[in-house]
Amino acid sequence: MQLFLLGYIIVSICEIFTVGGFPLDSAVRKGFVAVHIASIVATAWILMLNGLVGYQLLDDGTPMSVGLILISAAVLFVGTGYIALDHAFNWTGYFSDAEVLQNNRSYSLYTLYQLVPLVFLFVFFCLETFLVVRVLGERKPMVYLISAVILFAIAQVFQYVISVHICNGTDGKINGGLFETLFTLLSVVMIWVFWSSITEDDWPTPGVGGTGAYS
Repeated sequence: MQLFLLGYIIVSICEIFTVGGFPLDSAVRKGFVAVHIASIVATAWILMLNGLVGYQLLDDGTPMSVGLILISAAVLFVGTGYIALDHAFNWTGYFSDAEVLQNNRSYSLYTLYQLVPLVFLFVFFCLETFLVVRVLGERKPMVYLISAVILFAIAQVFQYVISVHICNGTDGKINGGLFETLFTLLSVVMIWVFWSSITEDDWPTPGVGGTGAYS
């Protein structure tokens, strides 16, 4: 979970320079966009793997489990970042053909930026729902998890539906990115609360062993 939060911090920092209207040189902005997209994919991957932790396929917190998460996330980060940079600077021409350059459309970046993280998040939700409801037999943690989903959905609505209306109404001074960032932050907070609620028995207690899902 700490790795997930670290990834989210990187995503948030990149958003300052990609969607925050921060004045930057074009090449520098393209670099931040590439890191931004790569961070989103890697962070969503880490969150999905966190959903597997409760099933005890590997002991949580061991060098093996943490190493596998880090290495796999790094591979996704580097691969996605390279594809994004190749689009931006047209190093090889493989990803940026004439149609992509003319219409500013890229199916590979669309898949990596929009679809892949959604798949990872959906798998995480399914894994955690099964763990909480069927394995732990609890209901209360689902309130936090569903709240996170709703907040994330609201963030996407602001970004892709309401943003243009806010932008037009304020003469371009602000857009939906402000509210998308806020509701995404709240969603991450609820994920943390959810995780804490199902691991609360793992906090060190003198003379008492951990009995939570991640113990």
